[in-house]
Amino acid sequence: MERRSDNVTKGVQTAPQRSLFNALGMTKEELDRPLVGIVSSYNEIVPGHMNIDKITDAVKMGVAMAGGTPIMFPAIAVCDGIAMGHTGMKYSLVTRDLIADSTECMALAHQFDALVMIPNCDKNVPGLLMAAARLNIPTIFVSGGPMLAGKVKGCKTSLSSMFEAVGSYAAGTMTLDDVDEFVEKACPTCGSCSGMYTANSMNCLTEALGMALQGNGTIPAVYSERIKLAKHAGMKVMELLEKNIRPRDIMTEKAFMNALTVDMALGCSTNSMLHLPAIAHEAGVELNLDIANDISAKTPNLCHLAPAGHTYIEELNEAGGVYAVMNELNKKNLLNTDIMTVTGKTVLENIENVTNKNPEVIRPIENPYSEVGGIAVLRGNLAPDSCVVKRSAVVPEMLKHEGPARVFDCEEDAIAAIKGGKIVDGDVVVIRYEGPKGGPGMREMLNPTSAIAGMGLGSTVALITDGRFSGASRGASIGHVSPEAAVGGPIALIEEGDIIKIDINANTINVDITDEEMADRKEKWQPREPKITTGYLARYASLVTSANTGAILNTK
Repeated sequence: MERRSDNVTKGVQTAPQRSLFNALGMTKEELDRPLVGIVSSYNEIVPGHMNIDKITDAVKMGVAMAGGTPIMFPAIAVCDGIAMGHTGMKYSLVTRDLIADSTECMALAHQFDALVMIPNCDKNVPGLLMAAARLNIPTIFVSGGPMLAGKVKGCKTSLSSMFEAVGSYAAGTMTLDDVDEFVEKACPTCGSCSGMYTANSMNCLTEALGMALQGNGTIPAVYSERIKLAKHAGMKVMELLEKNIRPRDIMTEKAFMNALTVDMALGCSTNSMLHLPAIAHEAGVELNLDIANDISAKTPNLCHLAPAGHTYIEELNEAGGVYAVMNELNKKNLLNTDIMTVTGKTVLENIENVTNKNPEVIRPIENPYSEVGGIAVLRGNLAPDSCVVKRSAVVPEMLKHEGPARVFDCEEDAIAAIKGGKIVDGDVVVIRYEGPKGGPGMREMLNPTSAIAGMGLGSTVALITDGRFSGASRGASIGHVSPEAAVGGPIALIEEGDIIKIDINANTINVDITDEEMADRKEKWQPREPKITTGYLARYASLVTSANTGAILNTK
């Protein structure tokens, strides 16, 4: 069978290329085998990536055992936690496209026959999924794995508790010594932070999409089982290459419907509503957010993992993981089970013998946390093109809320007001000009949501933004408001004191002003000068589209 790598390894015309492989110390025997690119996201700044060197070594061994020649090249990754709350957060979402683009460049420039993607945190997973769909050569995913939960004063905890501790200290309900104890104990191991935040959401959804082996989303980073999983992934990619099973054979429209369904059952991060449409776009599948509400309406929420509840990814793993959740969903025929996955088997073959080992962690489908899914897409005159909320992390009394707008044109001003005691029960905090184009980069608002929770306002105050939220956020945190303020969306027209009406179960969000008043304000509105005019962020801002389309880049 002719291979892509023949373009650089076979025939007299490739003698110059082979001389460079010789410079790498590669033998003729290695060049006679398929060349498998190992896309390693290892670095020394992201806790979820510090162990990926071990995962990479294990993958390379698996590829070699199965008859391939593994060759590693890197992908970047940003730690959203370290980048949070300052200008660094502008550089998080934007890396998704850098990762996809650079992986495309490396894979095609060097003519790899197959790829193993090794991501872990936040934008790194969707960026590599976008690359896989775009390249469409045999590919499998194996992540670095989740962190174990921390333990403070006998209770399990995680990064979201760390951010909320800062708010509690500002409110005078926690001492500096208490905060320091959280610092030492909240994040005890390597791995992606231990709740159902964005990284773990996307790694779990990689299983649901069919692009990773069982356990990829849940086996803790520090478990030896993760090393074994990596070896099996390396072996399996050789089978995918032999059978010519490609990402677009797996990431079909039916697969994306499965991913949305599992998303609703797990209660994933709202960022999944940004990433799934972008990945689907690369796979040639249209995924509009209206579909999300249709799926949510019939999909029970089965898990309340942190920050929605007090269980963590390690417990989801012990309960049977993503496949156990999928098996529960299949009891009501909510999944497409006849489609191919990287196992070489169908979804049904993968999940049919997996059992739910802990009905407290994964609720049986007959006894869900709610009859509807964990994420809701809202529309109204405030967000005509949609906005998103993690419904499973909202307390019941905030599912319907009405209150005066407290308007801020950047995250920093909102945080100062919250910590300064200027936000009171009933308020609706509005943070605008933080969208994909206006930010630029669509910063996560974990600091203000954590400050609201830490100040004891989580059950009385809502927050609305054209930015986005960390998966660690909880409460009535409504993000991705589209159109964004920077392009003159209605969120740019809200004034201090306007009454905002939110009804999450009815999927509505409105500001209580007339259409005539809205039109009058729109006529007077003036676009703002870009915050950043040079470098990568300026180029990104000029190309990025709205959040409701996945903040993909406009290449037309």
